[in-house]
Amino acid sequence: MEFHFGKKYRLLKTDDFSSVFALRCQKSRGCLQIFQARNSLDYPRLGLIVAKKVAKRANKRNYMKRVLREWFRLHKHEMPAVDIIIRVRQPFTHSDYCVVINNLQQLLLAASTCKTSQ
Repeated sequence: MEFHFGKKYRLLKTDDFSSVFALRCQKSRGCLQIFQARNSLDYPRLGLIVAKKVAKRANKRNYMKRVLREWFRLHKHEMPAVDIIIRVRQPFTHSDYCVVINNLQQLLLAASTCKTSQ
């Protein structure tokens, strides 16, 4: 089992993000919003959105992205072949870590029930 987070596991291009947004399968909980769409690959891919409106300082935005990427890296082998975009709607800190991870797991479980097509 591989636990790295290489380029093949990332949504990088605008077209990739646009195709996920177009399908409109989204769920929200707490400070996170999840968009999800099936892909034709054999593995999941992740895209992150943390706007400057959420956190002005780059180190705070980077912390939020690092937490979400690390969770994805450790759990990608349990996920189906989907493209996932996680949008942070409100800032979170070290003290909110457990709540954020719990919300993320619940959102991904709920989003897996969305009817998405290729």
